[in-house]
Amino acid sequence: MSSARDTLIDTCMRDAGHEAWVPAPDLPELGGRTLVDWRYGIHDAGLAAERGYHPAAAEQKAYDEAMQIGAVDKSGADQGKVEACARQADGTVPAPRHEDLAQQISGSSFAESQRDPAVVRAFAEWSACMATAGYQYQRPMDASDDAAFSDPAHVAAKEIATAKTDIACREAHQVARIWFDAETRLQQKAIKANHVALEKIRADNQSSARAAAKAVQ
Repeated sequence: MSSARDTLIDTCMRDAGHEAWVPAPDLPELGGRTLVDWRYGIHDAGLAAERGYHPAAAEQKAYDEAMQIGAVDKSGADQGKVEACARQADGTVPAPRHEDLAQQISGSSFAESQRDPAVVRAFAEWSACMATAGYQYQRPMDASDDAAFSDPAHVAAKEIATAKTDIACREAHQVARIWFDAETRLQQKAIKANHVALEKIRADNQSSARAAAKAVQ
């Protein structure tokens, strides 16, 4: 749907005589590739040994450069025309939506899973493992969220050492697997309870995707 919308805006701008108009580029990927890559914390020992809790250096550099460049518009088109083309596209292609129900299930299952007895036990084992190396964190997220590691331009030796120990303790006590299994149970229960509403959302999304594809044929 997003791709179809962009195509319609580009066509509208060209039809209006703005051949040189360039839309804002998509930002390069940064960090995880799937929705669960970072949901339960870091898991790539090789990356952690180089970058601690930070994304890969090349990815961060490409992302930062894209942010600095931004959209380059050489067409001379005024913002009003761009907005008019956007409104026209919006009237043809439905905008992608993050459905409230799906987001609610995702958020509530993530929070509730951390109270699951097996997860609580895994967190405690992880915390004890970290403590043997001198790190005082109660939960895995506490380590990655440590303010000392928040500088996007600097990865200190302490951060790398912490991240390496973090992953070792995660693997030793199967933190990600236990947590994933607990949340999966909660989500499956919620999906079953909201089956009718979720199937309606699925059907609406599929219909919107078909309309988007048809609009740019």
